[in-house]
Amino acid sequence: MPRPFFCLPALFAPDRGTKHASQFHEKENTGWTCATKATMRYIMFKLAHISDPHLGPLPDPTAWQLASKRVFGYVNWRRNRKGALTSNVLDRLVEDLWTQDPDHLAITGDLVNLALPAEIANARRWLNELGAARDISIILGNHDAYVPNSRFKAEEAWKPYLQGDETDPDLQHAPSSFPFLRIRDTVALIGVNSAKATMPLMATGYFRKAQAKKLAAILDETRAQGLFRVVMIHHPPNKNATHWHKRLIGASLFRHILQSHGAELVLHGHTHLDTKQSLPGPQGSIPVICVPSASQGFGSHKPPARYNLFEIDRQQGNWRCSLTERGYAPESHKIEQIAQQDLIIP
Repeated sequence: MPRPFFCLPALFAPDRGTKHASQFHEKENTGWTCATKATMRYIMFKLAHISDPHLGPLPDPTAWQLASKRVFGYVNWRRNRKGALTSNVLDRLVEDLWTQDPDHLAITGDLVNLALPAEIANARRWLNELGAARDISIILGNHDAYVPNSRFKAEEAWKPYLQGDETDPDLQHAPSSFPFLRIRDTVALIGVNSAKATMPLMATGYFRKAQAKKLAAILDETRAQGLFRVVMIHHPPNKNATHWHKRLIGASLFRHILQSHGAELVLHGHTHLDTKQSLPGPQGSIPVICVPSASQGFGSHKPPARYNLFEIDRQQGNWRCSLTERGYAPESHKIEQIAQQDLIIP
C-alpha cells in the first residue's frame, strides 16, 4: 500500500516513554511507523543472550541409544555435568532475565546434552513455556547434533524458533535454511549453523562455502536497509578461542566474510566462558561476545550462569550498544549485575 510521507521505517516511533515498538504500531503488517516529526525518536532495542542451557534432567537412555558416540557423552554427564549444570540454576536465571523486559532473546545452541528424542521433545516444551517463537531466536550447537540425524530432528521440533521471516506456507515443512534472517525493529538477527555430528571425543563445528555465500548476501542486504546486524553462531570464530577438538572448521572463511561484508555484533556460545573478543570488519573491529552456560552452577572452573543484555539504539547516525552482564555472583550466589560497558560498534 502507498506509504504517506510521514511514515518512516520502524527505526522511529512516537515518544511515549517506552521502548516497545509493538505497543505503537502494527509492525508485523507493514513494518512502518507513522508519527509526526515533532514526536519521532529512535527506538532502543533490548536484546538478551543466553547459551548452552543443556536442559536436564537427562532421560535414561536405552542400551541401543548408547551404542554410539552417546556413551562417551553419557559418562561425561554422569561424572562432570550432572551436578554442575542444573535446572534450578537455569529457572532462576530466566526468571530474572524476564524482569529486565527484553524485546528479544537469542539462544546460541546446546539446548540438550545427547540429543536423545526425549531431550529434543522436552526442549520444545521448554521453548513453548519460555515464550513466543517470534520473540526468541535459537541456533543449534554441537550437542543438538550429537549423532547423525539428531540435528534434523531438533530442527524439525524447534523449527518455529530457528527459521527466518519467510511466510510462504510451502516453506513451513521444508528443511531449515541457514543462515536464516529475522528482522525485529532495527535489528537483523542472522542465525548461522555450525552444528554437525562428529566423531567420538570431537566437538568441532563447521562453516562451509554454501553458508558463506548466503551470509555475505544477507549482510549486504541488511546493511543497505540500515539495520543493526547480529550474527549468531555456536562455535567461537576467533583464532585459538578453544581447544583443537572443539574448534570451528571454516573459521577463517567466516572471518573473511565478516571482514569483507561487516556486521555490528557476533554472539556465540560453546566455551561456557564470559569472553569479549573482536574480529576485523570493513569499518572497524566487530565485537564478538560469549556468555557462560545458562545452567552452570558453582564449584566449577567455569563461571556461574549468566545472561547478557544489549541495549541497541542509534544517535546522530551512529549505532550505540551497551552490554550489561547479569548472573550469579560467585560470593553471594545471588543473581545481580556483574558488569556493564559500552561496546565500540563499527
